[in-house]
Amino acid sequence: MHGEYKVPGGKLVVADLVVVDGIIDKATISGDFFLEPDDALQRINEAVSGVPVETSAAQLTARIEAVLGDAVLLGFTAAAVAVAVRRAVAGATTWTDHDWRFIRGEPYEPALQMAVDEVLAEQVGSGERPPTLRVWEWASNAVIIGSFQSVRNEVDLDGARTHDVNVVRRISGGGAMFVEPGNTITYSLYVPESLVSGLSFIDSYAFLDDWVVGALNDLGIEATYQPINDITSPAGKIAGAAQKRLAGGVVLHHVTMAYDIDAAKMLDVLRIGREKLSDKGTKSANKRVDPLRSQTGLERADVIERMVATFRSRYGLADGELDEATLREARNRVESKFSTDEWLYRVP
Repeated sequence: MHGEYKVPGGKLVVADLVVVDGIIDKATISGDFFLEPDDALQRINEAVSGVPVETSAAQLTARIEAVLGDAVLLGFTAAAVAVAVRRAVAGATTWTDHDWRFIRGEPYEPALQMAVDEVLAEQVGSGERPPTLRVWEWASNAVIIGSFQSVRNEVDLDGARTHDVNVVRRISGGGAMFVEPGNTITYSLYVPESLVSGLSFIDSYAFLDDWVVGALNDLGIEATYQPINDITSPAGKIAGAAQKRLAGGVVLHHVTMAYDIDAAKMLDVLRIGREKLSDKGTKSANKRVDPLRSQTGLERADVIERMVATFRSRYGLADGELDEATLREARNRVESKFSTDEWLYRVP
C-alpha cells in the first residue's frame, strides 16, 4: 500500500506499507522532509509497524510521538506521518493521478452559478466529467449564504434591495459571502473523494487549497491557511472556503477571494459583518478582509492567470467546457430549486 501527503506549507511524506492479514507488517516512511537524528526514521517505521490497518490517525500519531524523544522534525509532524499511513490504507489518489480539466465560464447570475456547481459536482461523481477546476464570473452583485444559515440573521434585505444585491443559498455550509463582479475571484474544485481519503474534514480544506496558497506566496503575499476554512495574510483575511460531500464519492470545494471590496456596501447588506466590526467601525473592514488588489497591485485577470498557471504547473490542466446539456440541466435546477423561496428560506 502506498500513500502520500503533502503537508500544507511543508514537505512531502510518503508511506509504503506491507500489510499481512490486516496488520501493517512493515512500514517505510520517506519524503523530502528534514529529520535529526537519522535513527529517528527507523523508530518511526517501527512505531507504525505491527498495528491493525484500522488504527486511527490519532492513535498512530500518539505511537509515533512516543518514540521520537528529542528528535527534531522539520517540514512535517508525527500527525503528517499518520495521515500518509491512513491515505495508504485507504487507497488515496494523488493530484497527478487525475486528468484535470479547466473551465472558465461566462458571467452567470448567482442562482445559475449555484446550480452549475451542483451539476458539475454530480458529473464528476458519476465519472461523466474528469476532475475539474472552474473559475467563476459573476453577472451581478450577490450574497451567498451557507446551506444552514438563516436569511433573517445574516442578510439585511432592505440593504440588499438598495444595492441591487441578489441573495442566494448554496449547497455547502459555512458563512455568508458578499460578491461583486470585478471585485471577487471565485473558484470551485470538483474532485473524487479518493483525493482526500485519509484526511480529516479540517485537513482536507488546507490540502485542497495548498496550491492557491502557493500561488499567492509567489505573488509576494504571505498567505497561510487559517483553520477551519480561511486563507489569510498578516494584512487580513483574503478568502473563505466551503465544502460539500455528495453521493457518488465527490467533493465540491469552492472558495471566494476578495480582489477588491466596497466595505460600506458590504456592511449595509450583511448583518453579521456589522456585529463583527461594530466596535471598530466601517474603517476596519479593510483590515478584516484585505483584498488581493491592495496586496499585489495586479489586475484581477492577472491574479487569476497566475493562480491557474500554478495549478497547471503542479498537476497538469487541459481546457474543458460548460456544454449546453450541462447548462440546460443547471437552468432547470434554477427553476425547480435555487430560485425558489422554499430553498432560499429553508432556514428563514
